[in-house]
Amino acid sequence: MTTQDTFPADRDQPDRKQARAHDRMLRRWLWRRYVRRWLPYILLGMVFMALDGAMTGVLSALLKPMFDDVLVAGREDMILFVALAFAATFVTRAVTAFLYRTLMSYVGEKVSTQIQADLTAHLMKLDQSFHHEHPPGHLIDRVRGDTQELIAVFDRIIPGVGRDAIAIIVLIGVALYTDVQWTLVALIGVPLLVLPAAILQRLVRGMGISAREASASASTRLDEIFHGIVTIQRAALEEHESTRLRRVLDRFVKARVRTAGGQAAMGSMSDLVAALGFGLVLVFAGRQIIAGDRTVGEFMAFFAAIAFLFEPLRRLGGLSGAWQTVLASLDRVHGVMQEVPRIQQPTGPLAPLPRPGFETMRFENTTFAYDQDPVLRDLVLTAEAGQTTALVGPSGAGKSTIFTLLTRLADPQGGRVTIDGQDIRQMDLAGLRGLFSVVAQDSALFDETLRDNILMGDTGVSDERLQTVIKAAYVDEFLDQLPDGLETRVGPRGSSLSGGQRQRVAIARALLRTAPILLLDEATSALDARSERLVQEALDRLSEGRTTIVIAHRLATVRNADKIVVMEAGRVVEQGSHKDLLARGGSYARLHALQFEDGQTRTQP
Repeated sequence: MTTQDTFPADRDQPDRKQARAHDRMLRRWLWRRYVRRWLPYILLGMVFMALDGAMTGVLSALLKPMFDDVLVAGREDMILFVALAFAATFVTRAVTAFLYRTLMSYVGEKVSTQIQADLTAHLMKLDQSFHHEHPPGHLIDRVRGDTQELIAVFDRIIPGVGRDAIAIIVLIGVALYTDVQWTLVALIGVPLLVLPAAILQRLVRGMGISAREASASASTRLDEIFHGIVTIQRAALEEHESTRLRRVLDRFVKARVRTAGGQAAMGSMSDLVAALGFGLVLVFAGRQIIAGDRTVGEFMAFFAAIAFLFEPLRRLGGLSGAWQTVLASLDRVHGVMQEVPRIQQPTGPLAPLPRPGFETMRFENTTFAYDQDPVLRDLVLTAEAGQTTALVGPSGAGKSTIFTLLTRLADPQGGRVTIDGQDIRQMDLAGLRGLFSVVAQDSALFDETLRDNILMGDTGVSDERLQTVIKAAYVDEFLDQLPDGLETRVGPRGSSLSGGQRQRVAIARALLRTAPILLLDEATSALDARSERLVQEALDRLSEGRTTIVIAHRLATVRNADKIVVMEAGRVVEQGSHKDLLARGGSYARLHALQFEDGQTRTQP
């Protein structure tokens, strides 16, 4: 990930050059990849912005005839002209403002959603090590929070250039046309803005980064609360978690307030310059008006032009702070997009996928670690084609990691994994993963219909085939209890279904696939005794003719496996049939005795 930078004011010149070069790279990346395609819309919007901005100068210019010709000279022939001119000006502003705001909102939302889609797609390609290091809340904040900050480019920054810059030019033109000396006096303090604005830009950039980090922490905390709501309620931890959340939110509020204060300061400096300018102009021009050298209408037109001038100046000053906040979010998004998936499609000639019936899987001195401590240590393991291999052992022995490596959600740091003698790292990635049907303890369900959760995007399944699968997984036993049957939405993470029902849906998915290798990770763990027996029978039938690896804590479910492999601390310590392992009196026999002590089935530690 890119190192976040707070851009301190005292950084040396080479670092400032590097930071500016980095910002230019970010601007080019945003422009070329997402914004350039919308250039016709932006240009059209800027035409309307320019018209809107120009009308501010027209309004100030109209004050001279209104005061001098209508109110002072009393010329009735000018009343209609001035009234119509004011009306036309306001109508033009109303229409152009509506058009450019709508256009910019459309472009902003399009760009933001495209970045969100690309960022999400990229995150889904990153391997498990990345997701182990980055909690879901932080990633959600990247996808939603940071990309929403980019909308400011279209809501504030581009309109600031297209509308406010034109307004400033026209208003200065009106002021100069009225009196050059007055204008120079009014704007005498503008150069004083340069240095403070440069310092504030760097400060606001750092504040923006801190605010986004605080927002990510808040998102992570909320994600943990809502996913752990059952545990929180059962343990009466509501107040405890509320206190922890409040601490995170307090940090977020402080960071946001500091950022808002920095942005506001950049705009407020315009008011200080305005105070100086207006004071000097009033002293200078007041004497000329009293002496009769200038008219009231001229002064009002000039006064309005300068008054209108400082408002877009204020907005442009604030835009500098807004742009720094955008850059902070853009830097975070770009940093994630630059993450390279460690698991990629192999280059060069691809190894062939296994022949039907030859799906023997081997771990050859395989070592793997998520962090520092190895999960697998020089693992040597063979799962024969067409047979059922059961993996048993204590939690943390590395059983689930075997599934992770087989499906290339991660690659080993040492040794290799082969299927039919071929290194899986040289196989087509999609083809490799298509070899497996997986039923895990926590198979994810989505907030879609029950039908969608079983089909998982497969549109070629006939109703007859679907009904066969539903019956085989015993989903039909609870289907009639659902209000809309297969069209019932199952809720976020399948929350409207019980644990056993969710597991049966996951089993139905596996039954629907024709993959030659079946991976079962405690596939019946959430079922009651009757459902477990029935589903186990279905899985036994499903395993016929397939190469199957089963992870089990309850040894009763794997006693009929062709081979049982006992793992401890990432290594194989025993393997053989149920009968042979019991006869040896080793680790398996001790686990078996523990679970069936006094005839009672116990949960394995």
